[in-house]
Amino acid sequence: MDYRNLAADLVRKARTSGADAADVLVAEGNEFSVSIRKGEIETLKESGSKALGIRVFVGKRTANSYTSDFTPAALDVLVADTVTMARVTGEDPAAGLPEEAPPVADVDLGLHDPKIDALPTDERISRARRAEAAAFAASPAITNSQGASYSSGEGHVVLANSLGFVGSHRSSSVSLSVVPIAEKDGVMERDYWYSSVRALEGQLSPEEIGRIAAERTLRRVGAQKIATCEVPIVFDPETAAELLGHLFSAMSGYSVFRNSTFLKDRLGEQVASPLLTVVDDPLRYRGLGSRPFDGEGLPTRRLVPLEKGVLRHFLCDTYSARKIGARSTGSARRGVAGGPGVGASNLYFEAGTTPPEEIVGGVERGLLVTDLIGFGVDLVSGDFSQGASGHWIEKGRLVHPVNEVTIAGNLKQMLMDVDAVGSDLEFRGSVAAPTLRVKKMTVSGR
Repeated sequence: MDYRNLAADLVRKARTSGADAADVLVAEGNEFSVSIRKGEIETLKESGSKALGIRVFVGKRTANSYTSDFTPAALDVLVADTVTMARVTGEDPAAGLPEEAPPVADVDLGLHDPKIDALPTDERISRARRAEAAAFAASPAITNSQGASYSSGEGHVVLANSLGFVGSHRSSSVSLSVVPIAEKDGVMERDYWYSSVRALEGQLSPEEIGRIAAERTLRRVGAQKIATCEVPIVFDPETAAELLGHLFSAMSGYSVFRNSTFLKDRLGEQVASPLLTVVDDPLRYRGLGSRPFDGEGLPTRRLVPLEKGVLRHFLCDTYSARKIGARSTGSARRGVAGGPGVGASNLYFEAGTTPPEEIVGGVERGLLVTDLIGFGVDLVSGDFSQGASGHWIEKGRLVHPVNEVTIAGNLKQMLMDVDAVGSDLEFRGSVAAPTLRVKKMTVSGR
């Protein structure tokens, strides 16, 4: 079936049925996953799916519907029912498609690798087994495992709207992870490592993933509690990326018009350290968040919402942009069910020039955080409090692992207090960050 023609045809039918505007998203894909524990298969799944969603506008009234039934009769009913629903919903002055549909650049983003789907099932299972086996082989202290997982998928997305836009792209991804467990004196510790990429040749070998996962687990053995103190905090790349996720939420146009961000009314102001620049780049080659157009058919482009600590703009889809008097940044994300929202593509803090070992080496007494637990951020006030584990630093050296502590501060001040940014930026997902150091936070321990 030609989904581009299907989507365009449904848009035309919506207009004929009385809609002033409409868009249709069609998504088709297949997924594979296998989990291994102690060398044995625990789960093995393979599935395919297809669905489409339609959004119609009657004046400033809107309605959404979706289905997986692609028969002509079912789709005719879907269109008619959605238009009927739109007529009876409340008006929203910000509702509607974008004002225009600029052309989308024809650029190869490397989103699809056919080798992933062609990989034999036995080889996929073998990769998970090899990753777990490598973790066990790293040390006798690795006594157990929560398993290794291999997953992959392919997808095809088509979007059409009544502005004349019709676009599509294919994508693929493959990931491999392992979670080993180490035990000492009856106390068990676990950690993990993973690789998630668009193409097979970009993935770490199973042996490397297992080795790193074992190293991360072993360094947590013998963790100690520490006394409550105020010290510098070093966030490793994984936890720094979590901080970036909070900042992204604070920069969303939805947070602004809902008055749920401390960044409201701060455009053009210094809101973070001059060492911090945030980039959202949907055109990064083989990026897991890359896409040629957003969820409303607008061209995507590299965005820099935070530049050397100065807030340059908020990230918006069409709806949130209208609510705050801005323009869409091409940041709309959507699935087949419901309308768009603001979503990141390949989001990252720009790397600095300082090696991570030098950042740790510059700390007389402090904490390297390698794991954050729970959710404890109030984006209105900026108050931050999360459980953490990591490694205690004395005179620039990691001296022992730490667990069962809470780190607390205020995200507004934390951003301003970043005094070192690492050179170790590496993408292992769609959100990435280098090592960051914050001048001082409260660590609540024993």
